[in-house]
Amino acid sequence: MEITFLGHAAFLLEGGGAKVLIDPFLTGNPKASVSADEVEADAILLTHGHGDHIGDTVAIAQRTGAPVAAVVELAAELSEDLGEGHTVHSYNLGGTVNFDWGWVKLVPAWHTSTTPKGTPSIAAGLVVNIDGTTVYHLGDTALFGDLELIGRRSGPIDVAIMPIGGWYTMDRHDAVFAAELVGARQVIPCHYDTMPAIATDAEAFKADVERATTSQVVILQPGASHTP
Repeated sequence: MEITFLGHAAFLLEGGGAKVLIDPFLTGNPKASVSADEVEADAILLTHGHGDHIGDTVAIAQRTGAPVAAVVELAAELSEDLGEGHTVHSYNLGGTVNFDWGWVKLVPAWHTSTTPKGTPSIAAGLVVNIDGTTVYHLGDTALFGDLELIGRRSGPIDVAIMPIGGWYTMDRHDAVFAAELVGARQVIPCHYDTMPAIATDAEAFKADVERATTSQVVILQPGASHTP
């Protein structure tokens, strides 16, 4: 699998002959490495409905025909937006959607979630398996103890993608504890430096995690890729 950081919390996972897009907030994202018109997708996975995560989902899905997977309330809104004939997988916490390239499981996250249109739903994390590699995108979560349970139940986790910017999510200090709880082989930080409120020191986070855990931290600049 190849993991490409598109900026903020948006990622492209490529493997098993598929391009899997997560939280494609590109338009209006000052850190976006590509435009919504350039990115390709065979599936779009969403952690929650905030504008900086749902982003360009509808436009990209309409252009590419990619199916979308989202928690039930968010899926209902997207189904209306995309119209009849477009596949939107509606699932809930604990549920798994299977694809030709692998699967995605929706797991808890501590955060809020209301779409720009006003639809409330539950925020979540995503455990994604592509071609035998498991990536856990924590979504916009705060630190909570069941991250350990998710890590144990989903393990071994190859890569954990976690927010570190604070203010809207856990900060880099809490994220060190999150890395310890999840126990992934590698950690990629996200949701930081997009705006002044979430500016932080990713290198300090890397040093703290690698001092406190056995996880390796991989810092990606927007547009950069990593193969676990």
